[in-house]
Amino acid sequence: MGMFAKFFPSVFPLNDPVLIFAIVLVLFLTAPMVMKRFNLPGMIGLLLAGAILGPHALGILARDSSFILLGAVGLTYIMFTAALEIDLTVFKKYGVSGFVFGMLTFAFPQGLGTLIAYYILGFDLLPAILLASMLASHTLLAYPIASKHGLSTNRAVTATVGGTIITDTLALLVLAVVASYAQGDGGEALWWRLGFFISTFVAGVFFLVPHLGRWFFKKFPNDDSAQFVFVLSSVFMCAALAHFAGLEPIVGAFLSGLALNKLIPHNSTLMNRLNFTGDAIFIPFFLLSVGMILDVTVLFKSFRIWWLSIVITLIVIGTKWAAAKVSGFIFRYKNEETQIMFGLSVVQAAATLATVMVGHRIGMFDDAVVNAAIITILVTCILGPYVVDKYATAFASSSTKKSEDHSAETSNDSIIIPVAPEQNIPALLELSLLLRNPKTKAAIYPTHITADNENLNDNMAAGKKLLNKALHDLSAANCPTEAIHRVDSEPAQALIKIRKEVGASKVVMSWDARPSEKGAQFGSVIDALVTDGGANLIISKLAYSLSGSRRINLVFAPFKSMTIPLVQAAKNAEVIAKQLGVSMQVMVAQDNLNDLKNMFKTYELNVSKTLISYPSGRTWFPFMIQNTLPHDLIILIPTLNQNVDMVANTPLTTTQPESNPSGSTDNSYSPNDSTMMTYSIVGRYSDQNLLIIFGSKSLN
Repeated sequence: MGMFAKFFPSVFPLNDPVLIFAIVLVLFLTAPMVMKRFNLPGMIGLLLAGAILGPHALGILARDSSFILLGAVGLTYIMFTAALEIDLTVFKKYGVSGFVFGMLTFAFPQGLGTLIAYYILGFDLLPAILLASMLASHTLLAYPIASKHGLSTNRAVTATVGGTIITDTLALLVLAVVASYAQGDGGEALWWRLGFFISTFVAGVFFLVPHLGRWFFKKFPNDDSAQFVFVLSSVFMCAALAHFAGLEPIVGAFLSGLALNKLIPHNSTLMNRLNFTGDAIFIPFFLLSVGMILDVTVLFKSFRIWWLSIVITLIVIGTKWAAAKVSGFIFRYKNEETQIMFGLSVVQAAATLATVMVGHRIGMFDDAVVNAAIITILVTCILGPYVVDKYATAFASSSTKKSEDHSAETSNDSIIIPVAPEQNIPALLELSLLLRNPKTKAAIYPTHITADNENLNDNMAAGKKLLNKALHDLSAANCPTEAIHRVDSEPAQALIKIRKEVGASKVVMSWDARPSEKGAQFGSVIDALVTDGGANLIISKLAYSLSGSRRINLVFAPFKSMTIPLVQAAKNAEVIAKQLGVSMQVMVAQDNLNDLKNMFKTYELNVSKTLISYPSGRTWFPFMIQNTLPHDLIILIPTLNQNVDMVANTPLTTTQPESNPSGSTDNSYSPNDSTMMTYSIVGRYSDQNLLIIFGSKSLN
């Protein structure tokens, strides 16, 4: 019983839900601020706040069912967002390192812990094994710190996240097996039962969740609230069903995050809302809930608690540090990365507490072991976030210095989105967020050009309404944005002027795929922007959300030589592929295959891809039909008429001029290659997503 609860039992612990929630929110706000003054991670402040105000100290707050519930939700949310933020390309690339680290960070504590518990601490064999499994698991308590430092896709962090699932799954399996044997339910049937339920559950998650997600996002593409609730429902349903498979909810949450990873782009509005909800509510509740468990007074109850606490804590710190060091040595990680791995994996919390409580319930552990485990949780919950914050700050700082020049080059990454009433504006915003580099402060400019005619006032009102909706959605995605509204009788020239004024590198437009007036290939506005060539032009005809894409089918029109616009267009396609987390099938004429291979190598376009070639320009369409599947995102890269467009044909090794060196401004298309290809694709795949990308004339 806490101090206040002891002297004022009629008042404390508080039971007014409104007052409790108000105090909790104040703690969420002030505890990190206080810790920041001492150069400590904010989450340590929440842990200490929970310990001080909790039932073992002042007793102002009780760790009742609401805190337990929201704490469990917070831990589940940490595992889910960790899986959601993983770059699957990086995850696959470093899958071996994640597996190795997971095995090491399980084997070291499990092996050494069992020996020490059996031979030094005097436990019997089964309790010794169970005690060691308690130390083998860990909780990604400090993951939000690494994520805020921009290290969620770092190789060491990715390996640690993958390793967490391995070590936690193995540790919890040890718990299930030992508990079953202790209760007389062990034997061959136990292993068959676990294997069947686990394999069925994992297969079900990776098959059903993505299919349901694609269907739902396609059915409700513009209902943001419904999408948010669907994702949360999927996560917690998978977490709940994990129990039936003999796994912990955190494993189910992580697997659901991996299953939904490709459907929720990292730069999307939905991702921002998911992260915001976790960072602002669920994860702080988890930290506060863990803090309430901590009871430093147990140290004064007996010498055995001191002895067990010191030994167990040293085992955890020593073995987790050794696992991180060995993994860092094997995979040549930097010292900062190795220390971050250690800080992430040393924290003992939920899985440790679950194991020790099960051991206590079945009679394997006494009160001293439970209290020693709580002390270990206290020490590691403070140590882990401190280590991660210290070394993540150092690593992020060094990485920033190395990338300053590159950041300066890419800082001018703003995007213009021309909007009109008949366009699918949510789809344009989704595409723009995918193309935007979140590491820069580049803005997205929704733009409306109102024709100067007799309907000027009505058109201006309609334009303002469209711009306000676009501003609202972009702000929800935490993206810098500013609306631009102009009155001009020449919309194409107005857009070109705006592009120059804001220094935009991309223009994202919608296209209705209807033949234009005589003399225009795609329409007078699009034609003028292509002729201008000052920015990458991405034209979209989207039938459903881009997050429903399973693969990108990148089609190059035949070209005479590799040009700057082609490189720029390929770079944009690569960005989209990485954001969607999908592979790319690249189709190119046989004569251009070697040029394309050299381009991918020279410009380090490392997206997962397969190169296939069609024999000639006349065979591309049937060839593409044979190699296109439903839910493929088709991206067409047309070829400008290289006999006329001298700028587009400028050798890539020279400095790019701002204007056409020949003085010619005729950048017309090659209708046989570009326009006919485009209209043929639209006619054949009217219900499929299509992008047409014209690269800019300069490398930026």
